[in-house]
Amino acid sequence: MFKRRLGPDPHANGEVTRALLGCPDLFELDSGDFAAIGRDVTAFASPKLPQGASCGTEERIVVIPRRTLVMAKPDIPDKV
Repeated sequence: MFKRRLGPDPHANGEVTRALLGCPDLFELDSGDFAAIGRDVTAFASPKLPQGASCGTEERIVVIPRRTLVMAKPDIPDKV
């Protein structure tokens, strides 16, 4: 299922994240899709989504820290 991590291990070099063992992370899946571990803000953010956007009952809105995404940028493919 998980093909590879995008970006560095959040605990590399002894880094400590806010949740210590739980941490934001990004992965590429075998299917080519992506999975994210982030802070669930669905209850707060859902009512504030822009017009035309919605969050299905099986979906969650998660916050991924900017640093996590920027550090993963070199690993994110440019092509579909």
